[in-house]
Order: sequence, then C-alpha cells, then structure tokens
Amino acid sequence: MVTTDASDGEQRPSVLADLLPLVLPEGYQVDPRLAPAAQRAWSSARRKLYALVTDHPDQFPMYTTGGRWDFEGEAWTNWCEGFLGGQLWLAAAHSSGGYADWYRSAAERYCAQLLPRRTDDTVHDLGFLFWSSYYRWYAVTGEEALREVLITARRTMASRFRSAGGYLPSFRGPESLFIDIMMNVHLVYYAAAQTGDAELADVASRHCLTTRRYLVRGDGSAAHEGIFDPGTGEFLRQSTQQGYRADGSWARGQAWALHGFGTVYRFTGDRRFLQTACGCADFWLERTRDALVPPNDWSEPQPARPHESSAAAAAAAGLWQLAGLVQDHSRARAYADHAVSTLLELTGPDFLSPREDDRDGLLKHASYHEAKGLGVDESVMWGDYFLLDALDQVLA
Repeated sequence: MVTTDASDGEQRPSVLADLLPLVLPEGYQVDPRLAPAAQRAWSSARRKLYALVTDHPDQFPMYTTGGRWDFEGEAWTNWCEGFLGGQLWLAAAHSSGGYADWYRSAAERYCAQLLPRRTDDTVHDLGFLFWSSYYRWYAVTGEEALREVLITARRTMASRFRSAGGYLPSFRGPESLFIDIMMNVHLVYYAAAQTGDAELADVASRHCLTTRRYLVRGDGSAAHEGIFDPGTGEFLRQSTQQGYRADGSWARGQAWALHGFGTVYRFTGDRRFLQTACGCADFWLERTRDALVPPNDWSEPQPARPHESSAAAAAAAGLWQLAGLVQDHSRARAYADHAVSTLLELTGPDFLSPREDDRDGLLKHASYHEAKGLGVDESVMWGDYFLLDALDQVLA
C-alpha cells in the first residue's frame, strides 16, 4: 500500500519496514556541560522514583500539589500511567548491578498493571499508556506476549476511527479532534507494520492528514482541538481546552505537534509529515528564542505563570529527533542546538528538583491543566518522563 508524497510526486509506503534512523550532521558535538547536568538529573530521578515506589506502592500519580504527588486529586482524563513504568525502565538503563535489577523489577510490575487498558476504547491516549511502558519492556526482552499487547492496544485505538471526517476522535466525543493524538497515532502504524494490516496503516495516515489540514496553521502553529460535524464529518472550527483561546497556540500542544509529526515521518517516510513537523518546530524556535521554557500559551497577555516546563521537555525530545531526520545540515544543527540548550535550562537550578530537595517530582514549574486549576506550577509525570527520555536520546 502506498501514499503519494505531495511534495515531489513520489510514491511512498504507508509503513516502512524499519524506522528511519536518526543521523546528525557529521562532526556534531553536544555541549559538554550537558553530561554532568544529566548525571545530576539521573541521580535525582532515581531517588525520587525509589521513594514513590516504596512509599506509595502500586499507585500512579499524575501531578503534584504543594510539591507532593497527589493521589486524590481530580483528573480530567486518565492517560498518565505509562509514564511511571517508562521512567522506571529509563532508570534501570541508567543504573548498574542490583540497582538496575530493582528498577527493572519495579518497571515490570507497574507496566503489568496496565494490561486491562489494552482494550480501553474510551480514550485516545493508548500510545501514551503503552509506548512509554510496554514498548520499552518489549525492547528489552523481545517477549512475544508483550508485542501482542502492543498490537491489541493499537487495534483498540484504531477502532475509534471515524470515516466521516477521517480522524481518531478525542475522549471528549465524536466531534472532537485533539493535536495530542499525534503523539499516539504512531502506535497504529506500529501495529500495521507488525501485522501487515494495510487498513490500520490507512486509518493512521488519514488521521494524520486530517490533523495536518485542519489543526496546523500556515505559520506552523497548532490548534489544540478541531470540531467536526459528527454526522457528515464537515470541519466546523478550531477550539481549545487547555490554551488561552482557540486561535492561539497552547505550548504543550505545539510540542505534541512537532514531536508527533516527526515520529510518523519515521514510520512512513512520507515527506508531508516531515514538512509539517519542521513548520511546527520552526514556530517553536521562533517563540522560544528569548525564553527557552514557554508559558502555557503564547497568546495569553502577561501570563501569571511564565513557564510550562513539561512542554519544553517534550519539545526538546522532538527537536532532537527532527535534527536526526532533516537533510539540511544548518536546520539540523539549529534543532539539535535548541534541544540541548533547552535541556541545559531544564537541568539547571530553576527547573530541576535536586536529589536532596523534598519535592516529590523531578521537573519544577510544569502544569497539567491551567484552565481547570489542576497541577499548576507543579511537577507532572509526563514532564519528568520526557526530560529523562530526551536526556537518554541526546547522550546515548
């Protein structure tokens, strides 16, 4: 099965046999200050994860309140459990001896508890749940049963597809499309590649093209939500649930866009997705030239909280990926340099909670949902995860 690349007319496969590799410009050197900063981050992360697992066994927090993991707080939707298992897998990879064994055992235990959600068709976040957790588990062990869990979860996600409109709807309802889903849809591509299911690949590609058309604007900014007529599939308007206004750019959604479109390009080789990812990345670089860590939404005048660090962490991971995908060396260096600069900022004293700090989370000044007042200017599980994920990639 093939799709047409609108940029050059070539025919390209909907799913590649292997992910496109990341190739940085020859001779590129990461700022040497990042390695010791990363070591401080890993040390703090290991201690905080150990405390979470031992003090609150088998619980999955989403955000902190007053610096402490909040196990009773309200959740807009339940999408974060995979990030704890993912952090534990990363901690195991950055530990040695018996310590590595302990983190791996904890990672397996927390991942196993997600198993029932592989058939949860009420949410759009199965990628967040299973890629960060089960895929890392499968990558370590190669166990067939883990691969089958991933495939089942992807098929569950694909079952939500709406032919009228050509998109995977958000949990809010059949009329709603979120930019967040770009960080989940690559799992449908994964299942298609593993099973040879062309229909799954078509679902994923149609969703990505719909998102590209209606949520990404000409300047590279991304809307959080698109509203469709659920009967006819007609696009009605852009909207937002977490940004300042519908025509603004919610920073975390912008990070999801640049990271997500880059990832689906790695799965497909379709240059339309790379072009979109670069447009979103260029918008990010323009908006973060003076302040590497953005506010919740750049459209908000004089925001009360100047930083949303989880968006910066996700963007750093996505920019590093793009640096290894684009062929223009100057652009690749710009993306790589910005990713590294962002990580240096996030691992500095303004944002990293050090090992000896009594805060439960790793990354300070993140927010879950500012409009609802949930986990605002706190630590969040995905912020900690993407910080560690980005450090792991850059210093691999």
